[in-house]
Amino acid sequence: MAEFKDYPAEKIAKQLELVEKFEAEFGENTKTRAWRKFCTDPEYRKREWQFRQAVAAAVQPNIDYRNVK
Repeated sequence: MAEFKDYPAEKIAKQLELVEKFEAEFGENTKTRAWRKFCTDPEYRKREWQFRQAVAAAVQPNIDYRNVK
């Protein structure tokens, strides 16, 4: 598995700003809470990245399912 590299701080700050703007206009919901957690917790971002890596590793590409018994 590759090494985790966090997103640039500018991108994270910009996304958090968008979340705050959205919440000010429409209120908080489950998606904005998740985005806020993603933007404010580096361990959360790392675990999310590890989860995506594990899912990708579990997928077996180029399998011809017609020949699987």
